[in-house]
Amino acid sequence: MANRFIVEADGGSRGNPGPAGYGAVVLDPVTGEALAEAAEYIGTATNNVAEYKGLIAGLKAAKALDPEATVQVRMDSKLVVEQMSGRWKIKHPDMKPLAAEARGVLPAGQVTYQWIPREKNKHADRLANEAMDAGKAGKRWEPGASAAGLHTRMTPEPAAPVSAAPLAGSAGAADAGTAALTEPKAVPVGWAAPADLGAPTTFVLLRHGETALTPQKRFSGSGGSDPELSPAGRRQAEQAAAALAARGTVQAVVSSPVRRCRETAAAVAARLGLEVRIDEGLREADFGAWEGLTFAEVRERYPDDLDAWLASSKAAPTGGGESFAAVARRVALSRDKLIARYAGRTVLLVTHVTPVKTLVRLALGAPPESLFRMELSAASLSAVAYYADGNASLRLLNDTSHLRH
Repeated sequence: MANRFIVEADGGSRGNPGPAGYGAVVLDPVTGEALAEAAEYIGTATNNVAEYKGLIAGLKAAKALDPEATVQVRMDSKLVVEQMSGRWKIKHPDMKPLAAEARGVLPAGQVTYQWIPREKNKHADRLANEAMDAGKAGKRWEPGASAAGLHTRMTPEPAAPVSAAPLAGSAGAADAGTAALTEPKAVPVGWAAPADLGAPTTFVLLRHGETALTPQKRFSGSGGSDPELSPAGRRQAEQAAAALAARGTVQAVVSSPVRRCRETAAAVAARLGLEVRIDEGLREADFGAWEGLTFAEVRERYPDDLDAWLASSKAAPTGGGESFAAVARRVALSRDKLIARYAGRTVLLVTHVTPVKTLVRLALGAPPESLFRMELSAASLSAVAYYADGNASLRLLNDTSHLRH
């Protein structure tokens, strides 16, 4: 199931035409959390041109978070909403190429449009005015630092610069032709914060139990055959469930949508009397053409691609696979949404090798190559705690003591 985003966009011109700028924000429709912001001073232009450019920037920011997401655009420009919805014809020659560019960002079936009054579009309006103020001062608009300390930038296009900053992490593969999100940053340590920060939000990270592919050490991601748990894997899931029930601290269960995780999560949830919530961001990396192959087989068939993958987190497996950088962005977004949803609670996340290692390395501020230096067994438990001041603490890694009985 793809993510859902709200994009609110606006543009303004002080003179119409005159000094102009735009602003856009991508919002989580459930929590209202701002996931990304974009704004830019564009020189002399009309209100309508600025509004269209705000729309384009907002759609690109949403696509960078998740190119499969469904997006509801909300704007106070009746002109843009009606033209993009197909109810009004586009007659002005300046509007036609902008509308065509907006339509090309995401497939039409993924985007809907809604008019809202100006007073409900204050966030995007503020960003547009900030961009115009910056332009008047001869400066570029610069986003404020994220509360979670995950400040990143989107690379602007040469022809139509876009300054944008995903907030509180980001997800999904960036559009290689338009914008590329940088590596999510680990949260800096702040010892000067008040001592009493309340209960942390704790993620207990459970890797799923074995499948038939696990002992053979074959690539098994989210793009393969979606294997079920093996008999050994089902035993491991029950052992993990018994251990977690004995601890009695888990208050919610969230799972990757992949079958082996759902089966593992179901075993735990049944023992704890909880329901399982599915989060798409917790799925394993897609290994493309390498799915089902051993490392040796990949080395034999795709040696250059494998070398590139081992050398850079931005390199993707052969055949449309997903890079570790792309996985990190979507995992970081899911992490921050779950922290907001379950603040101060202990949550079991049933997921895979790559998401668990990614959460650990981001908590530690470790480089991407650290992924290759962690051992993570089937049905192992790890834990990370997140505090109100933005700090993260690794509590446990690859615990398999519950599997020894």
